[in-house]
This record gives sequence, C-alpha cells and structure tokens, in this order.
Amino acid sequence: MVLWGSSFIALKVAVTEMNPMVVVFIRMAIGAMAFAVVWPWLRQQFRYQSGDWKYLLGMALFEPCLYFIFEAQALKYTSAGQAGMVTAMLPLMVAIAAFFFLKESNSKRQWFGFMLAVVGVVIMTLTGEDSTQAPNAILGNVLEFLAMCSAVGYTLLVKHLVSRYPAFLLTALQSFVGTAFFLPFALFADWPESISLELMSVLIYLGLVISLGAYGLYNFSLTHLKASTAAGYTNLLPVFSLAFSVVLLDEHIVLAQWGAIVLVFAGVALTGERPRKTAEVPPAVTG
Repeated sequence: MVLWGSSFIALKVAVTEMNPMVVVFIRMAIGAMAFAVVWPWLRQQFRYQSGDWKYLLGMALFEPCLYFIFEAQALKYTSAGQAGMVTAMLPLMVAIAAFFFLKESNSKRQWFGFMLAVVGVVIMTLTGEDSTQAPNAILGNVLEFLAMCSAVGYTLLVKHLVSRYPAFLLTALQSFVGTAFFLPFALFADWPESISLELMSVLIYLGLVISLGAYGLYNFSLTHLKASTAAGYTNLLPVFSLAFSVVLLDEHIVLAQWGAIVLVFAGVALTGERPRKTAEVPPAVTG
C-alpha cells in the first residue's frame, strides 16, 4: 500500500506530459521486459493445470486491462474526492464477494473495522481541498464503481490461483497481457516529441517498482491472507497518497483529516487477522 500510494504521485506527474494510455502501455511494457529477463526461471515453476486458462485470462483482463480503462475514464468526469469515496467501498465489496464465492467468513470485529475505515476515508475525502471539476459526476462515479468491480474480480481470481501458481508468475502474466492489450490504444494515441529524463524516471518507477513490486507483494500476500483481509489494507491508499502529497507536492493536512487518518488505521487494524495461539506453517505455493 505504501508503494501504491506513491504511484498516484508518479502517475500524476506522468499524465501531465503524456497521454494516459501511452503511460499505461509503457508502464506495462517496462514490467514485461523485466519479467522477460527472469522468465526462464519463472517458467520452471509454471505447471499449468487443465481448465485454468479462463481464470488466468480473467485475472489479467480484470486488472490491469479493464481496471485502468475504467479508472482513467472515470477521472475525466468526476472529482478525485468523489472517486476516492467510491474506492473506499472496495474492501466491503471484496468481503461480500469472498463470502459468496470463496466461502470466507469475517468476525463482527472485522466487519466493524471495514465500516470504520470507510467512514475515515469518506471524512478524509470530504474535508480535503479538491480542485478537480466534475462535469458528469454520475457517469464518472459509475465508471469508478466498475473499476472497483474489476478490482474485486481480480482479487478473488488471484486468491483462487495462488494455491496453484507462484504469486510473481501471476504478476508476470499480468504484465504480458497488459502490454498486448494496451498496445493498440498507445498506437492511436498522441505521443510527445521527446521524453524528459524526469518523465523516463517516473515511467521506470511505475513499470518496475509498482507493476512488479506493488502487484507482486499484493499477490504474494493473498497466498497467506483471506481476500477480504488483504483488500482491507487498500483503505490505507488515500492515507499514504496524502502523505506523499504533503512531502512531495507541498499539500497540507487539515485537523479533521488527521482524525480521519486515525479512524482508517484503526479500521484496518480491526480487519486484520488475529495471530493463532499455536504456530501454523503457511501453505506452500504449488508449482
């Protein structure tokens, strides 16, 4: 979540100089090239199981493909503040979906934590200074909700697949599919005449640290955590994003936001898994 929080700042810098679809394509391509270097090692751990193609393809289509399309379009029509409130619903959506599809159960303490974190995110969003215009907020919020639905599908499929395949192998497949998917969008988009050293550094950061690191760590966490528990940590995204904005963009945090940040951390703490009294060996990643 710390890495993903920093990605909002990096993405904000990148899209001011380059078409968003080009940024996403280059980001995916850099990640794919990095994974191509270590693919001979990753391929040795790939033991395909019959029928899994639909889960693997669905995972990559949900995220990064559909997620990034909906997210990029949503921010054209709604404000960042309203989009943030829709994003805060992700942990609850994952918890409900995991209950029906993965038979996961959560305690009353965890459900209360989900709600507390959502309240904190909403307060933090409403009390922040938002200069982004919302020409069609309803359309934008619907698109943001569809992005969250894609994130829910992605989380459930990764949770299903990490019992069969290594987490970083799944992350590599995401990069390969994402690169192929966004290539046509990039080809028909406007490219800048030149790319500054700062922009190139940001793109490399997004492609290596975020596409490999953030996604790889999140996928790995799903090897040992319930889907709802892992998704609960996404409520920390606006907190870390705000912290990076203060440090790097000289933004300010008002008193109400400090209180909201405390609520978010308290909520996330409640959604976490309590350690068992007897030590358990985490399940190994097969393949």
